[in-house]
Formats: sequence, C-alpha cells, structure tokens
Amino acid sequence: MVYRAAPKDGVAWVTGASSGIGKAVALELARRGYTVAVTARRHEELETLAHKAESLAGRIVAHEGDVTDEAAMAGIVRAIEQAHGPIALAFLNAGIAPYTRAGDLDVSAFAKAHAVNVMGVVNGLAPLFAVMGARGRGQVGVTASVAGYGGLPRAAAYGASKAAVIHLCEALKYDCDLLGINLQVVNPGFVKTPLTAKNDFPMPTAIEEDEAARRICDGFETAGFEITFPRRLAWTLKLVNLLPYRLYFPLIARATGWNRRSAAAAPAAAKQA
Repeated sequence: MVYRAAPKDGVAWVTGASSGIGKAVALELARRGYTVAVTARRHEELETLAHKAESLAGRIVAHEGDVTDEAAMAGIVRAIEQAHGPIALAFLNAGIAPYTRAGDLDVSAFAKAHAVNVMGVVNGLAPLFAVMGARGRGQVGVTASVAGYGGLPRAAAYGASKAAVIHLCEALKYDCDLLGINLQVVNPGFVKTPLTAKNDFPMPTAIEEDEAARRICDGFETAGFEITFPRRLAWTLKLVNLLPYRLYFPLIARATGWNRRSAAAAPAAAKQA
C-alpha cells in the first residue's frame, strides 16, 4: 500500500520556506496539525513564519540552512529528528528561476539553477532516504514545474533543471516503492509568488500561493506520483509536447508572443527562494 503521512506519524520538513509556495505550504501543513520544520537561508523570515503559525493546530520551527550545502542538509535532517521526532513528510521546494537568452548566454545562470534546483533536491533526498528507508516508510514531495515538460522561451536554465528533477524522481520511484517511501513530484503551473512577480509576460490560469498550497497538501493526502495544477494548463502542455517539432516550435512561439519579440531583449536577474 502507498504510505500517506499524517501528523501523528512525525514531523513535516519544508525547504525554500522563506517565501512563495514553500511558505504557504508550511502554513497549510501547520493548519492540518503538523509540526513543520522549515529551512531557508533567511533566518529572520523563518522566525516570522513561525510566529504566524502560533494560532494554528500545529506549529512551525526554524532550521536555517542552504540546500546547496550537502553536509548542512544532512545535519539539518539529524537535528530535526533529534529535536522533534521522525520526519514523516518532506517537501523539497527551494528553487530559483533565472531567465536565459541565446544572444547573451549566462553560463553562471545554468550553474546556479542546477546547484539549487537539482543538487539542492539531491542533498535533501540522500539523508531523507537513509532515515525513511531504515523505518520502512516516509513521504517526499519534490517541486519541479510544468516548464520541465518541454522547451520554453528564456527557460533554458530553469526548464532544464526542472526537467532533470522530473527525470530524477521518475528514476528513483522504483527504489522508493521497494523502500516504502512515497515519492511525488509537484509540477505547478503559474502561481502568484515573489518569484513569478518579475515575469513580464501573461501567466494564464495563474493562482494564488495559498490555493497552490491547498492543492499540494491535498495531493500529499490523495494524489499519485504527480501533483500538477492547474490541470487545464498542465494537460495542454503535455499534449503540445506530443507534437512534432515542426509544429511545436511555431505553436509555442505564437502562444508566448515570442515570434514578435526582439532578440536584443535583456534577460532578468535570478532570485533565490
């Protein structure tokens, strides 16, 4: 049977919790009765988040750290379990979304995106799998994106990292099933967060971060391998990616308005969650 975590089973752990989806999910899990350990680089933001949960059924506790630091992530998992009990549910969510353009290709943007979005996930999975595998149960959600389904304008670094995360989770699921670990990938569409506020293009079907958090937490309780929303956008992109490239590229260019863009448009700076 697929394991579904519950507050009685232990602690929830959320990375990238200082803002956006991670922050909203941490609060939603606390509403549902969890003790939620939250991790990000900004300690003050984590403490503020903990105060916001004081009236909720559960609570939030801060465990500051950088997901790109392998040793630190292993230490955080140990510290959480020693202080609060076993981690029953983890949401590995920290990420950045740099814009990239072929006319001014920023090599560092690719390195940063993969360090945070891919290796940041791996650095969390390794210690989690060790403790959850030893117990024979656990649940882990990993944030990817519908941008990982196929190539989109200016998303070479971001989309490639999210495609890697989807593939990573698909490949690890086989072993996780044998270990009793319920591994899920979360593929959001557009969510109104500080990270997407810099987008200078339309975001169809965009939803508020609180609604995204509810859908993610509902998915932890009922969904299969993939938690994706809004479904209209996600399934449209899945279908579009079945098209031959001679149809895919002009369709995406028209849908995004990229066929009317100037090649000289400057890329925006990356921001870390």
